[in-house]
Amino acid sequence: MIETIALVVNAVLQSSAPAIPGSAAAALAVGLAALGSGYAERGIGAAAVGAIAEDDSMFGRGLILTVLPETLVILALVVVFVV
Repeated sequence: MIETIALVVNAVLQSSAPAIPGSAAAALAVGLAALGSGYAERGIGAAAVGAIAEDDSMFGRGLILTVLPETLVILALVVVFVV
């Protein structure tokens, strides 16, 4: 049993091909960045709408804070063009 595990580990570690191709890794990076950005914008958007409802002068600050997580997705798109 231990010899079999050692052979499998040895075969996996010595393979020259990457586990994930470059295009799949780029797609995974953009997808996870978009997921994280959407999760962050959920809370920020709710707080921004609440702040704007109480004080109209908070619109600019709320807009900037809502758009800020989108820069993460834009930077992840750079990965697609690099790969």
